[in-house]
Amino acid sequence: MSSAAPTPSAQHRTGGGSTPSSEPPTVTGGFDPNEKAVLKREFKPQWVFAIALGSAIGWGSFILPVDWLKDGGTAGALIGMATGAVLISIIALSYGIVIKKFPVTGGELAYSYVAMGRRHSFVAGWFLTLGYISIVALNASALALVVRNVAPSLMEQGRLWEVAGWPIYLPEVAVSITALLVFTFFNARGTALSGRVQYIACIVMLACVSLLLLLSVIAYIRKPVPLFHAFPSDTAPWAAIMLMVAIAPFAFVGFDNVPQLAGEFDFSPSKALKLILFAIGAAAFIYLAMLMAASIAISEAGHTFEGHSWATADAIRVAIGPVGPVLMVIGVTMGVITGLNGFMLSASRVLLAMADARMVPGQLGYISHRAGTPVVALLFVLAFCVVTPFFGREALNWVVDMTSAGVSVAYFYTCLCAFKAMRRTAAEVRDGVVLTEPRTSPGWIAFKSGVAVLGCVLSVVFLALLFIPGSPGQLDTPPLIALAIWIAIGFVFYLSRRRALNATTEEEMDRLVLGEHAHAKL
Repeated sequence: MSSAAPTPSAQHRTGGGSTPSSEPPTVTGGFDPNEKAVLKREFKPQWVFAIALGSAIGWGSFILPVDWLKDGGTAGALIGMATGAVLISIIALSYGIVIKKFPVTGGELAYSYVAMGRRHSFVAGWFLTLGYISIVALNASALALVVRNVAPSLMEQGRLWEVAGWPIYLPEVAVSITALLVFTFFNARGTALSGRVQYIACIVMLACVSLLLLLSVIAYIRKPVPLFHAFPSDTAPWAAIMLMVAIAPFAFVGFDNVPQLAGEFDFSPSKALKLILFAIGAAAFIYLAMLMAASIAISEAGHTFEGHSWATADAIRVAIGPVGPVLMVIGVTMGVITGLNGFMLSASRVLLAMADARMVPGQLGYISHRAGTPVVALLFVLAFCVVTPFFGREALNWVVDMTSAGVSVAYFYTCLCAFKAMRRTAAEVRDGVVLTEPRTSPGWIAFKSGVAVLGCVLSVVFLALLFIPGSPGQLDTPPLIALAIWIAIGFVFYLSRRRALNATTEEEMDRLVLGEHAHAKL
């Protein structure tokens, strides 16, 4: 997109207030990237809550509790996961600050631009795009994995080949691709449809987990047995807790999908922080409930189901009977589809924001006049993901693991942006400038600034845990190689877009990235 071409960017980002903007007229006809179109402000608070919760809860919360208990013990896993939720909530406080100030599509892409400029914005957008798209693909493959566990004789037919030790079967590929097509259709039809599907699925998931916990507690009361050991015998308690703390921050990845959708809220952005914190709390409940249910189940069974493909479901079957696996299948299915839907929404919005900022080809910024959705970006996500089932889940895990680094970088940029926002607010208070928001006491400003600084520190710690030798969260060699390759590709891609970026003035870039909120740039 040339700098002289008219762009719909400011239209994309009209948002931030509680009053929905008027919808554009329906336009029919051919594709014209210069036509102005808008994202519809249709996201209701309950849908945004469901997107944050559903994106944070995936297959791991239902598949991995037995593995986590073996690594950390009951006390270590519970304390570590709860600690991780608290640490993530500290970072979420910074998200609340910046969403309120910059309620624009693209989230961290905009925050990194405000905090450190366009080059850093490209870095954030590049990592977020790959990370979100990869998680979409991972959730699609997880859905096939669920079906494979339920009906192995059906799914383990038509073996195609093997990648990194993972056998690939034609029915699994078909299930994954079908899921991707269905949710691309939902998202292309409009945010109302995908938002309702997300909300209903989250309610069903919460109901399943609550019932699993209740039935497990009843079984424990009827036949009291010692819970699974508090800490592993060969691991110090602090090390067991830290192992789970290293896992937990990335277990909650998904709450950061909320700022990607801020330009489509039909409510005040000031409510976003409460929705994010409620979602983190609900996600923590699911993780802790599944850990407790698994601990009771393992104690009841007397062993850890070593070698079982779905040890958690097998243990719960012993503890509460056949209703347990049924609830597990329903719960994990809801978790997988909400993750697929939530990250597909976010991936398309990041691509849209990058297209607006001329970091990727402008065609990716096209918005359907009829549906008010970024259809070209959605089709790009689909095109990337439909090939991934043919490479196997193990290879895809390498890519997803390395994206943890990108998410930690996005956390840092967001917290840095929040700190700068608080520093500017403090200066305005000192200078007696009339603020656009209610005047805040110096003490409250200092508290928010401190939280933002702490968020920056935690982000660096999370990033360091991925690379420090011997760290509980250290990346294996394949993800490190994938990370190096993606950085190299990003560098080449940036060089190809450098001319378009350099031709854009500072004022124009402010408008492209921040829209009507450009005046609030720090």
